[in-house]
Amino acid sequence: MDDASPKSSSPRRSTHRPRDEESGAAAGEEIDCDDTFVIPPKNAPVERLRRWRQAALVLNASRRFRYTLDLKKEEEKEEVRRKIRAHAQVIRAALLFKEAGEREKPGIPGVLEHEELTKMTRDRDFFALQRHGGVNGIASLLKTDLDKGISGDEAEIVHRRNSFGSNTYPEKKGRSFLVFLWEAWQDLTLIILMIAAAVSLALGIKTEGIDQGWYDGGSIFFAVFIVIVVTAFSDYRQSLQFQNLNEEKRNIHLEVIRGGRRIKVSIFDLVVGDVVPLKIGDLVPADGIVITAHSLAMDESSMTGESKVVHKDQKAPFLMAGCKVADGYGNMLVTAVGMNTEWGILMASISEDNGEETPLQVRLNGLATFIGIVGLTVAGIVLVVLFVRYFTGNTKDPDGTVQFVKGQTSTKAAVNGAIKLFTVAVTIVVVAVPEGLPLAVTLTLAYSMRKMMTDKALVRRLSACETMGSATTICSDKTGTLTLNEMTIVEAYIGKKKIDPPDNAELVSASVLSRLIDGISQNTRGSVFHPKDGVIELSGSPTEKAILSWGVKLGMNFDDARSKSSIIHVFPFNSEKKRAGVAIQLSDSEVHVHWKGAAEVMVASCISWLDTDGKQQPMAPDKINEFYKCIEDMAAVSLRCMAFAYRPLDLKEIPNEEHRGDWSLPEDHLILLAIVGMKDPCRSGVREAVALCTRAGVKVRMVTGDNLRTAKAIALECGILKDVDAPEPILIEGKTFRTKSNAEQDEISEKITVMGRSSPNDKLLLVQALRRRGHVVAVTGDGTNDAPALHEADIGLAMGIQGTEVAKESSDIIILDDDFASVVKVVRWGRSVYANIQKFIQFQLTVNVAALVINVVAAFSSGEVPLNTVQLLWVNLIMDTLGALALATEPPTDHLMDRTPVGRREPLITNIMWRNLMVQAFYQITVLLVLNFAGKSILHLKHETREHADKAKNTFIFNTFVLCQIFNEFNARKVDELNVFSGVLKNHLFIGIVGLTTILQVMIVEFLGQFTKTVRLNWKLWLVSIAIAIISWPLAVLGKLIPVPSTPFAEYFSRCSFWRKKQDDGAAQESSNAPS
Repeated sequence: MDDASPKSSSPRRSTHRPRDEESGAAAGEEIDCDDTFVIPPKNAPVERLRRWRQAALVLNASRRFRYTLDLKKEEEKEEVRRKIRAHAQVIRAALLFKEAGEREKPGIPGVLEHEELTKMTRDRDFFALQRHGGVNGIASLLKTDLDKGISGDEAEIVHRRNSFGSNTYPEKKGRSFLVFLWEAWQDLTLIILMIAAAVSLALGIKTEGIDQGWYDGGSIFFAVFIVIVVTAFSDYRQSLQFQNLNEEKRNIHLEVIRGGRRIKVSIFDLVVGDVVPLKIGDLVPADGIVITAHSLAMDESSMTGESKVVHKDQKAPFLMAGCKVADGYGNMLVTAVGMNTEWGILMASISEDNGEETPLQVRLNGLATFIGIVGLTVAGIVLVVLFVRYFTGNTKDPDGTVQFVKGQTSTKAAVNGAIKLFTVAVTIVVVAVPEGLPLAVTLTLAYSMRKMMTDKALVRRLSACETMGSATTICSDKTGTLTLNEMTIVEAYIGKKKIDPPDNAELVSASVLSRLIDGISQNTRGSVFHPKDGVIELSGSPTEKAILSWGVKLGMNFDDARSKSSIIHVFPFNSEKKRAGVAIQLSDSEVHVHWKGAAEVMVASCISWLDTDGKQQPMAPDKINEFYKCIEDMAAVSLRCMAFAYRPLDLKEIPNEEHRGDWSLPEDHLILLAIVGMKDPCRSGVREAVALCTRAGVKVRMVTGDNLRTAKAIALECGILKDVDAPEPILIEGKTFRTKSNAEQDEISEKITVMGRSSPNDKLLLVQALRRRGHVVAVTGDGTNDAPALHEADIGLAMGIQGTEVAKESSDIIILDDDFASVVKVVRWGRSVYANIQKFIQFQLTVNVAALVINVVAAFSSGEVPLNTVQLLWVNLIMDTLGALALATEPPTDHLMDRTPVGRREPLITNIMWRNLMVQAFYQITVLLVLNFAGKSILHLKHETREHADKAKNTFIFNTFVLCQIFNEFNARKVDELNVFSGVLKNHLFIGIVGLTTILQVMIVEFLGQFTKTVRLNWKLWLVSIAIAIISWPLAVLGKLIPVPSTPFAEYFSRCSFWRKKQDDGAAQESSNAPS
């Protein structure tokens, strides 16, 4: 923001951003260890977190550290996890002992108690499972059809929930409003004020009687009470917002099979007896037993603490809730839910917290500490000056009477006078120490996170909101993010012949069609449901649904096709090899291995091909080129190309069941069946979103597993790529990039715009290279293998619809609609968070500087301060809680996208902010000090009694000061724009707070004079107050025309100190070298 042109309402646009090594610190790099109040945006070491806490000046720890990570609680959580993991290990040890010495015990057939089922699953009791007839027997007892699942009607769901429990766990209740009240009043300064008020109240009542003596102490009590209530309400409101967001994060939606169809339900609606399909990247939602498993492997580290992958099949059938599918796919039968699972016990024990400090929060704690030290110093000086003047007889009452005369003034009166002076000093500390400054971040983050939900973005980590405002590049997937992920097969080649239309089965021989349908029906994780009346329902990934739809149109009966063969072994889709395979047994001795995958990869593995008549033809070089030409033609019109192939095997070549788990399906010597091209249209609005990113200085790069030609066509359509003839490395394949050295990768990474045929590891390498070049990198991903890149990136963006649970857990933000336009909205919100904090800082520091200077100058010159304790508490309320509510909840504007990304180490207070702040503070200080010293004559109060004239003058100063802050609140809305009223009517909260503040100010001055030591002002003085305050608007416009240097002021000071240190070192060196 510093480099904005001061003579324009909008800063200059630039797509080039200076390299920021610190903001792009790669994994393993430290970011400025010398600065205590700087932490990494992700995975900050515990020592760094402890260090800034110890360095912070804090007067109310419960409030200041409320939304930071509770390090002690984190240790307790880890201890709970260890205990539960130990419990799991004990169970397993007991089970091994049992297997060694126990014989199978006869059970009562047909009876299965709830406790017995839970115990069997939790103890992994294989003998009990066998006793009940294995998974088929358990399913029969639970009245579950293993193919079609439970019926799914409401009555059955309720019955199962009542019988076996719900898939929920008791959550710790959020803190009540009373708890927030309790925490708010623990502020050390407020406690001191209350003690002082209590003493003042007692002395006042004793000396002046209860009718008049309670006003001084009582008014302070009341003001402190208002501050506490408003603060507690603001904090309670934020807490509720975080609770709602946590609910959203926990509410995972998953597929279940009910009534023969796959439907999506909330994890909380899962019941015992449900059949759940599992695939790589899924989270196991409850305890259960394997029904079918194809290369199914689980990552149980979340429960056992062991990182090794455990394979699951009929011999090892028990699945634990909370574990993740590391490989393969299969179906499970749910046998225990909620608190009947170890995962439920664990989640109930540790319960999710909101604690997580963000880099901006920590930096604001540093700023608050610095301002607090200044405030304490000033308050201490003021107190000393006031005490010296008071006890030396230089402080007088409004009527001219000396307040303290040695030997004459009573002890009570002296103590009462000293307490009044002490409360003024303490109140200066209240105003000067901005305890609410770090909480302003939490407020704007809570507001932003809630609003981002409506923009289809669920924030998992608070720091991601801030970091997104600094993003300099976005590495985006193609499928589903830039495109609609609604695939349709629009071109098909069987043999050398183009099938037009692609579903015209009459052009294909029965033998080829039969082989193709075998591959389509068995080599898939999807399914086809035929309702009795209605349209056929397809399930699976968009690619699988497109293939299944094509198969159905070719005449495939899904269930019938699957029943004609049995699956022997499965090779799940692998993003490295770009293919998926299955071995199926057709007859007693006939076995076919079917493959599908990236077209050019599959063609390269084929030694022959079937023509439309079913005759096998050799794959001669000219034929390979013909097939490649078909692929290139389809890719050039942005079609996604896939091929189908198979290989016949003899049953003797298949390993027996014991060794089949390690068997690798043969990938070569294949026979090509078909090549298809799938159309996946670009999303509407994606071109505009990419253009907006470019304008904002954020480079969009496409990283996709698709063919480079397909990627290029889509990139041109989306506006990511401008040049049709773009050379390498602007267009590059993943395998080319991965073969280069680190230095070469770093050099070309910034030039890369489209990376095709990339593996997840290629994406990770690109992210690392870009970060080493100083970029702040955002990455989108949806697959399990994307997890390392999502974790490595500064901001990981997982897809909410197609994303696996593993990808989502590794991400910082979940894009709920998988749309790139939503990613751009996240960028806007990220910049808005930073901009809103800067608005609040500018507003608060203006009040701080003005209030401190006015009180200090007045104290030194006259021994009195124009703003008393109650008035200062009201000012504190305006600038702290109410100011934060008004300014930290400004919605993002398009103007934010006219700026370059925010450097992560950019100063919080920019040169533009310093200019705005000093202009307003100088104006307020000048006007109010003139009023303080010459107010009686200016306001024509000389003919009044001295007491009334002083009260009227001080009331006018107080009123003008508050109105200046109200008008300056508008100026703070637009730090670098001339029109501060743009969009103001759309922010109802801002208008409401400004209106409320104004009404309360009128009430305080006109009706609460006894409490605030004010007198009523006539309409002329009100008009003068408003006129003085309203000048701040044109003054702000003039101030913004003053040019400021682009180099931050802090750098000038650091350079001066560095130069002075260098001179001192040089002088010391010379003196040490001088002859003695």
